[in-house]
Amino acid sequence: MGEPTAFSADQIEDFKEAFGLFDRVGDNQVAFNQVADIMRALGQNPTNREVKKLLGDPSAEDMANKRMNFDAFLPLLAKQDAVPKGTYDDYVEGLRVFDKEGNGTVLGAELRIVLGTMGEKMKEDEIDALMQGQEDDNGCVNYEAFVKHIMSV
Repeated sequence: MGEPTAFSADQIEDFKEAFGLFDRVGDNQVAFNQVADIMRALGQNPTNREVKKLLGDPSAEDMANKRMNFDAFLPLLAKQDAVPKGTYDDYVEGLRVFDKEGNGTVLGAELRIVLGTMGEKMKEDEIDALMQGQEDDNGCVNYEAFVKHIMSV
């Protein structure tokens, strides 16, 4: 894994402010189960599994009850920031495998199966929200437009 990024003083100040918004108790700490949301609010896109790993694989009870302060959170954010991100081309290439006709589209039904069964599996309602307005009259999805849509969400 790459070296954790050194953040500027301004960035750290912004991160601290965002972190504070999640402190619902007023003790300058957040629950473990808020860490993923804070990272997403700060422009990261970790999976829940990645965040659990960063936290040392805590139990569900620890996720709900354990708390951490900003000084413990910042190194985790730096580690997550150093993780290579998937690029637009990576995602398009991954979906091109399902383009049987070679016409830039994949079957919406097939895409739904992939989203629900591979990687960090999505729930049906999450898939429905993501697929909203993406299928054409033939039930096909232009996957380049789909990836642009996802990356702008």
